[in-house]
Amino acid sequence: MTVTAFSLAVGLVLFLLGALGVLVRRNVLIVLMCLELMLNGANLSFVALAQAFGDLAGQVFVFFILAIAAAEAAVGLAIVLCVFRNYRTVDVNEAASLHG
Repeated sequence: MTVTAFSLAVGLVLFLLGALGVLVRRNVLIVLMCLELMLNGANLSFVALAQAFGDLAGQVFVFFILAIAAAEAAVGLAIVLCVFRNYRTVDVNEAASLHG
């Protein structure tokens, strides 16, 4: 197994574990961590393919994904903090009472 194939396999496993966590878990903080895991799996795949093809485009994508992930984490945690202050829970099922 080549390094590229191994890196793609690890990236796929990370992405699938993150997707499974998003679908199964009910805690918003765990869901946000699983989203970050999915983004990191995609980042690993981009870097592996960029290295395999000798192109820098994959690494540029990773840079932008990391910037978006940082903004997503900051905004997501701020929303979770506001929801927790109002409802005293971070359960996804409780968020159903937020719609108008």
